[in-house]
Amino acid sequence: MIVKLEQQIAAEIAARPEQVVATIQLLDDGATVPFIARYRKEVTGGLDDTQLRTLEQRLSYLRELEERRQLILKTIADQGKLSPELQQDILAADNKTRLEDLYLPFKPKRRTKGQMAIEAGLEPLADALMANPELNPEQEAQSYLNVDAGYADSKAVLDGVKYILMERFAEDANLLARLRQQLSQHGVLKSTVVAGKEKEGAKFRDYFEHSELWRQLPSHRALAMFRGRNEGFLQLQLLPDSDEAEAHQRCIATVASHFNLSNQGRAADVFLQTVAQWTWKVKLHLHLENDLLSELRERAEAEAIKVFARNMKDLLMAAPAGLRPTMALDPGLRTGVKVVMLDETGKLLSSQTIFPHAPQNHWDKSLRTLQNLCQQFKPELVAIGNGTASRETDQLVAELMKKHPELKLTKIMVSEAGASVYSASEFAAQEFPDLDVSYRGAVSIGRRLQDPLAELVKIEPKAIGVGQYQHDVNQSLLSKSLEAVVEDCVNAVGVDLNTASVPLLSRVAGLNKTLAQNIVLHREQHGRFSNRKELLKVARLGPKAFEQAAGFMRISAGDNPLDASGVHPEAYPLVEKILAQHQKSVQDILGNSDFISQLKPEDFADAHFGIPTISDILSELEKPGRDPRPEFKMASFKEGVNTIDDLKPAMLLEGVVTNVTNFGAFVDIGVHQDGLVHISSLSDTFVSDPHKVVKAGDIVKVKVLDVDKERKRIALTMRMDEQPAQAALTKAPASKGKSQAPRAAKPAKAAAPANAAMGNAFADALAKLKK
Repeated sequence: MIVKLEQQIAAEIAARPEQVVATIQLLDDGATVPFIARYRKEVTGGLDDTQLRTLEQRLSYLRELEERRQLILKTIADQGKLSPELQQDILAADNKTRLEDLYLPFKPKRRTKGQMAIEAGLEPLADALMANPELNPEQEAQSYLNVDAGYADSKAVLDGVKYILMERFAEDANLLARLRQQLSQHGVLKSTVVAGKEKEGAKFRDYFEHSELWRQLPSHRALAMFRGRNEGFLQLQLLPDSDEAEAHQRCIATVASHFNLSNQGRAADVFLQTVAQWTWKVKLHLHLENDLLSELRERAEAEAIKVFARNMKDLLMAAPAGLRPTMALDPGLRTGVKVVMLDETGKLLSSQTIFPHAPQNHWDKSLRTLQNLCQQFKPELVAIGNGTASRETDQLVAELMKKHPELKLTKIMVSEAGASVYSASEFAAQEFPDLDVSYRGAVSIGRRLQDPLAELVKIEPKAIGVGQYQHDVNQSLLSKSLEAVVEDCVNAVGVDLNTASVPLLSRVAGLNKTLAQNIVLHREQHGRFSNRKELLKVARLGPKAFEQAAGFMRISAGDNPLDASGVHPEAYPLVEKILAQHQKSVQDILGNSDFISQLKPEDFADAHFGIPTISDILSELEKPGRDPRPEFKMASFKEGVNTIDDLKPAMLLEGVVTNVTNFGAFVDIGVHQDGLVHISSLSDTFVSDPHKVVKAGDIVKVKVLDVDKERKRIALTMRMDEQPAQAALTKAPASKGKSQAPRAAKPAKAAAPANAAMGNAFADALAKLKK
């Protein structure tokens, strides 16, 4: 049955076809996902942003599929080979793989041995042997000798027939589908080390001799193996089953049975069985292996991109410290510690360098400098970058706070991932043309404490470092996914129209970089915006862009108090209707929970505004401009634990989750190397998805299980009753961003070496036992 595009998407996102049709119309008219999710709930029937993003992606895929389908139909029709049955099969194809399989026999290709045999007149013999296996191949071949074409004897003729049938078999779409299904269910991906590369490729040693079912292979292990192959250390092979010889025979039998070939002792049976064998071994095995490895990579990449996007969202939506004066320090040793002072809005007030650490060791002088700066600019927060010399710099600030409690400072360790990228960016150069590059990183560190979202949008998402194999996946798909995450986060929070930067404004629904620059230019030339309607005076910002963007813009202390809320200007008449009915002003009802709670959305519903939109409006009036991000909290790193050498098994620590993968969570415990809480150590109960337990930015308590200083691996647990001795049989830690990952289960031995906790051998076994 041929399923319409709208029906297919509706089934995939658990929606009704009419919801999908309405949403597609909005998207085609230029509406953005954040706008549709927030302000067009009646039209879409309340589809959320996740459903809308999936719909948008699938719509693009299925439209590409349809475009390709029409091209294939036209190509085959032009060849005069489009039968009604084939046309029906092509119209029913629901994915690109099936479509290309059907097109394969008609696809232009280089001249093959099978085509040469057909040109020499051997195809009738191939048809005859298939139709009647009672015929003797050698005898029949005598009638098809063609010396001029290179078929001088029976053997040459039968070889030509063999190539004709092999190519015919290998281009049968239904056979390809059967074998692909067979391989996807029972196929085993085998990884072996390239001879002589054992030492050089030691970081991939978990995959030197590794086999795992194709369909069960987790994305992180698949990507690790692909990386090992790309770097020349691993060889990958997709086998039909764990018993290779028997599995190959089953595949050959599938080819034979598909064409009703069986060895009944007839004259041509052995010849035809040989054709089936050659078809599998020469034509199909490698073709399907490449197809399924590509499918595995796509599947693994999609999962890795999903993990990256989820972490990115958690990071962007982390709690802001808020409008508080901040001193930011970008630590360093030889080059010194860069110190900048920022006011509550993030404006740079001062910058200089101190040298408290080796080799200069100007500790006391640095303390006096920081004291003087704090007395002059009165910061409330101290943001310390978590890179080189961060713990030493943290100690410096701790001593400053101890000696001068009257300064009332609060110090926080801040991730500096991507700060150097921002420092060298074009935007940073425009923002601080006269400021040395080294100080720009310190500014970024301070501002991302004040407002992570507003600052991190200035940095390419891939540079922030919260992904899983982000450099190994399709960069175009990764960028598209992350751009969508950033857009959703920015619009969920909203932006201050009078202070937002170009990068932040460019992420607002309906805007782009040009319009964002025009807004900032208009602001600089004409002063702050007094109301949202003034956006229409911005160059090139028309009614459509205004419709999409206005609701996400905030103007505090403007002409209209509603401009500071998430109420869209198109809904202002509705608010005025509510005010008129109750004889109140906007100021009377904003934040007035007692009054708002008495209002019933259905009392105000009309042809323009339904109950979902009115409910949202009332929520906005109750808490105007509310920030969906959580309350700001900070972790306390353990005193005296500054490097990996200070860690001891069973040590209890507090840390910040920096990255969540499918095999566990990485935690910054203040020693310059994140530790891994393996998925089996996240909770006392079984965990199928680490993201359900923790997210990037969470503050957690952990226990040290084991430390591998050589490989810089730290095994942690959030199960406080778990003992380090147990880790030797259960853990699979890996350093953040590296390719190592837990490998397949193996039977546990009676005893394990002391460092086996770093080994990766038993992680999945434990997870399966728990499950």
